[in-house]
Amino acid sequence: MPREWSGSSALLLLGVALTTSPLPAQTSFKWPPGKRMAISLSFDDARLSQIDNGIALLDKYGVKATFFVLPAGVKERLPGWKRAVAEGHEIANHSLTHPCTANYAFSAGNALEGYTLATMGKQLDEANAQVEQLLGVKPVTFAYPCGQKFVGRGSEVKSYVPLVAARFLVGRGFLDEAANDPNVCDLAQAMGTVFDDLNAKQILDLVADAAKSGRWLIFVGHEMGKPGEEQTTDLGAIEQLLKYAQDPANGIWIDRVDTIGKYVQNQRSGAH
Repeated sequence: MPREWSGSSALLLLGVALTTSPLPAQTSFKWPPGKRMAISLSFDDARLSQIDNGIALLDKYGVKATFFVLPAGVKERLPGWKRAVAEGHEIANHSLTHPCTANYAFSAGNALEGYTLATMGKQLDEANAQVEQLLGVKPVTFAYPCGQKFVGRGSEVKSYVPLVAARFLVGRGFLDEAANDPNVCDLAQAMGTVFDDLNAKQILDLVADAAKSGRWLIFVGHEMGKPGEEQTTDLGAIEQLLKYAQDPANGIWIDRVDTIGKYVQNQRSGAH
């Protein structure tokens, strides 16, 4: 599975975001009664630890997460992913083969620089078809592999955001520096915040910053396990977040990407 970002780099980005990207004042967006912000927990690649370690913790608290899967990963733990669907977790699209820039060694033979809009469209559609065949659900949200949204090279570069917008309710990014303003965010390019390699205090600080302005914070994790392991979201830190989010006094709505994305879309269109 791809390892697109180191823990130290993610923490550096987190520090930059917290020190250089102050959030604006509270927005006028209307969250459900008693809620002042929203959180979605999302995890990429259909890593084995998500089934082996992580989903049981989410189920313990009745929290539904979004798993942006690769079909090949689903096949490795198919009974577990079927249980995840039955428990109400969202299964979403993360492409068929996880193409990223050729600058990443793991993607050198599957590089976005060599893709066209047509070949990327096939990636999205084939991944959806395989997930639906394996699990009986058709993904309605997508996560950009490595957070990268282009195909081609130089003067031939094109954005594939329009392909995602035409197929999915939400397209989620990665390594972004702020939570989403529900009044204005482009759902086809929703911002994703690093979840891996953070301790509970760092996570709750991000939540507090997003709550000040009524934002939608989409966390992005990979492995689910012990702290200190590569590209891993600490299960203990996740549990502290779940406890915090479920305290009514904190006014947090925690739910799947598709559920919150649909709510945002409806609020902005007036279809309440």
